[in-house]
Formats: sequence, C-alpha cells, structure tokens
Amino acid sequence: MSSEATQEKKRDPNDPCLFCKDPRGVSIQHELAFSARDTYPTSPGHTLVIPRRHVASFFDLTPEEVAACMGLIKEEKNLIDQEFNPDGYNIGVNVGPAAGQSIFHVHIHIIPRYKGDVENPQGGVRHVIPKKAHYTR
Repeated sequence: MSSEATQEKKRDPNDPCLFCKDPRGVSIQHELAFSARDTYPTSPGHTLVIPRRHVASFFDLTPEEVAACMGLIKEEKNLIDQEFNPDGYNIGVNVGPAAGQSIFHVHIHIIPRYKGDVENPQGGVRHVIPKKAHYTR
C-alpha cells in the first residue's frame, strides 16, 4: 500500500470535519442542511441528511435545523423511491460514541430497505443491540 493510501486510511474524519470541509455526493442543498449519498452505503440509496452548522449532537440542533432536516428526509425519500424503489426505510441518528457515532457532526441516515436484505427484519432499528432485535408480542 502506498504511503498516500496509508495516510488516507488513517485520516481522522473529525480533523478537519468531513462534512464541513469536503462533503461528497451532495444531492440537495438548503440554507440550513444538505443531503448526500453515504460513501459507505448500507444499501443502495443510503443517504445522509446533514445540518450545515457544525454540532455533534442531534439534541443540540435548533428547532429550525430539525425542521430543515426532516424536510430533507422527505425530499430524499421521494428521490430514492424514484431511483431505487425500496420496500421500506430505516431512519436513524447515532449520538455519542456509545451509540456508534464516529463523525462528530450530526448526520441522519436514510437507509432504504429491500425485501430479503436480511433474513428477518423484525425489530428494525432494534438490531443495533442484536439480542434485543427479535421479540415476541
């Protein structure tokens, strides 16, 4: 591996912030937020909604920023439906290292889901803690 490739691999996505300095694959831009395809997609069409202001926690967003992000989620859903025709969606935010957050600039995942992409999708976002994903009603 070249030293350039090694440097890229070791690069901290928070220094400088990936979403502030080098947003890639921007789809929709608004004053308070933008959307972009995830560079490590979980499924075809996986998209991120990112507020423009650099803030780590979703809970620190202003009401206006939350509203802008929610509006972009709906806009992106329409685009993803047209391009990929998924069967469902998971929407999620990782807040803090214990929740798996690795880039400390808020970003909301829109993850299109497809029939058969997992053996048993029951529990949806509960799969972040696998032993709690499947439950009896």
